[in-house]
Amino acid sequence: MYRIIITPRPPLESCAASEERPVPARKLADAELQFDGPLDGLTLVGFAVWDKGEQGYRVSFPARRYVGADGQRRSFLLLRTIDAEDRTSSEGLRREIVAAYEAVQQAGAASAQEAAS
Repeated sequence: MYRIIITPRPPLESCAASEERPVPARKLADAELQFDGPLDGLTLVGFAVWDKGEQGYRVSFPARRYVGADGQRRSFLLLRTIDAEDRTSSEGLRREIVAAYEAVQQAGAASAQEAAS
């Protein structure tokens, strides 16, 4: 078992996109998994929630960057599916992280409305 901890990033001023320089996806929050049970007291950090504009949110998983023998930069995912052909196992966790982020955003908006009243 685990729980998801979301740490929102402070809002930044939005910069206008241009044809020469499109605005990159914006990192909205960091996320981590805190474990219970046999892994009690451990946490897995390195998840992030990104803004994809009209397409919603993207969740990136913890990874380690390295330079391969051919000089190309590569990433080694630290949390992977057991079956390399399985592309759906991580989708449930992605959905849970997005839901936790949205819950934090809704709670923040509700407390801001209460403070304004």
